[in-house]
Amino acid sequence: MNPIPVLEDVMVKGMTQNQLILRYLKFHRRLTPIAALRLFGCFRLAARILELKQGGHDIRKDHYKSNGKWITEYYLPEEK
Repeated sequence: MNPIPVLEDVMVKGMTQNQLILRYLKFHRRLTPIAALRLFGCFRLAARILELKQGGHDIRKDHYKSNGKWITEYYLPEEK
């Protein structure tokens, strides 16, 4: 797994959390809540994802277990 870049590496001045999350998903493909907190200061990734989905974006999620804890990972399906 690639290391998560820090907040300053991905923040673009003037962009909302939703815009940053969507941009990240398009370029990096997958995002977990802990990565969203570290990258964008986003404590409520599920709420931001819901807003993006309501805006028409096809964002999906996977669940997996890591170190005994369940992790949710959001992603955009590959375009055909």
